[in-house]
Amino acid sequence: MLLFKPRQTSMVQDGQALLADRRSLRSPIGREQPMVVAERHVVLGTPLRAGGDRIPEGVERAVFGMGCFWGAERIFWQAPGMYTTAVGYAGGLTPNPTYEEVCSGRTGHTEVVLVAFDAAATSFEEMLRLFWEGHDPTQGMRQGNDVGTQYRSIVLYEDETQHEAAQASLEAYQQVLSASGHGPITTELEPGGAAHPFYYAEDHHQQYLEKNPGGYCGLGGTGVACPVGLTTS
Repeated sequence: MLLFKPRQTSMVQDGQALLADRRSLRSPIGREQPMVVAERHVVLGTPLRAGGDRIPEGVERAVFGMGCFWGAERIFWQAPGMYTTAVGYAGGLTPNPTYEEVCSGRTGHTEVVLVAFDAAATSFEEMLRLFWEGHDPTQGMRQGNDVGTQYRSIVLYEDETQHEAAQASLEAYQQVLSASGHGPITTELEPGGAAHPFYYAEDHHQQYLEKNPGGYCGLGGTGVACPVGLTTS
C-alpha cells in the first residue's frame, strides 16, 4: 500500500498512457527486461517463475486481480495443491512496469496474482472459489479503503475452458450475491497470455506478508459462500 499515491478511478486511454517518447501517443513507458525476482518461493520452496517449460506436467496457471496483491497472494499460497504463486501487474499497456508507475493509474494495469496449481490435487474451479470469496467483486475500482484502477477485480483466463468456467461462476455467484442484497459484480473477464501479459512485480513484493507478518492487508470478502462447481440454473 502506498499511502500518498493518487486515486485514479477511471481507466487510462490508449493515447494517454505514460509515455517513453513524448512525440508518440502510442508508446507507453516501461522496459524490455522483466523484474529481477528470487529463484524460489519463500514459502513453498518451488521456482517462483512459472511459464513455458518452467511448469511441470500437470500444473496449470491462472491469473487473478482482487485488490492489494500482498493479501491476495497469501490466500492462494496457503491453499492445498498450490505449486507456486507470484504477484505482478496485468491488464494494462506498459511493459514491465514498476509499482510506482502502476500506482499512478496511468499504465492501465491492476495488481494481480499468478497461481500455478497441481490439477490432480485441486482445480481451476477451486481457484475461482478462493477468488470470489477472498474479496468483494462488486466494488468497481476499489477494494475497501484501497481506491484506484490498480485494485479492480479481474480474471485473466489462459484458455477457453477457463473462460467458460469463469463466466459460469460469475453468473452463478451473482445470483447468490443478489439474493444476499449485494450489487452487480464488476469483475472483468479478459484473455491473458499475449493479449494481457503478466509482469512480475519487484522482488520485495513477492510473498510480502510472509516476509512482513505484520504487514498491511486490506482484503475483505462479502461473507457469501461460493460453492465449488456452482452453476446457473
